Amino acid sequence: MRRTYYYTYIMSSRTKVLYIGMTNNLERRVQQHKEGKHDSFTKEYRCHHLVWFERYATPTSAIAREKQLKGWRRARKLALIEQENLEWQDLSKDWGKSFGANQPPPAVTTDVPPPMSS
Repeated sequence: MRRTYYYTYIMSSRTKVLYIGMTNNLERRVQQHKEGKHDSFTKEYRCHHLVWFERYATPTSAIAREKQLKGWRRARKLALIEQENLEWQDLSKDWGKSFGANQPPPAVTTDVPPPMSS
């Protein structure tokens, strides 16, 4: 049986407008953002670049992390992204080349998000 993972992620526009979301299929959801489907915010602000994500074993953990990040000030969100993606590269630009549809993208899996502080 295939294991389901849950992801908290940040999409960005070229001008660094940020969108934070959660999904159980990161590859599909990122593609939807890039195509302007299902979300008027990312379509309007052209948030088409995946700049950060984490993988979780439970939806509860991913949702908790999403809520936590949405409560942070912008400077802290930028620091989180730049901790692992200093150049703000689109982490999904080579997807489909390095792993197949049946494999989740590489990421650290965690069950417990960091403490809820802002």
